[in-house]
Amino acid sequence: MSGSTKAMGVLTVGTLVVVTAYTAALGSNGWLWFGWVLLGLVTIGVIASRGN
Repeated sequence: MSGSTKAMGVLTVGTLVVVTAYTAALGSNGWLWFGWVLLGLVTIGVIASRGN
């Protein structure tokens, strides 16, 4: 994995932690979860494309 791919993975996991903390403290926000899912899909796509 390259440095940028690792950085995207760390960003995705960090964002999951932030969204989960926000949900626990203030209640669920669908747009935050939607954004996190999109970020996760992009990260998976980047990892898959770098693997080839």
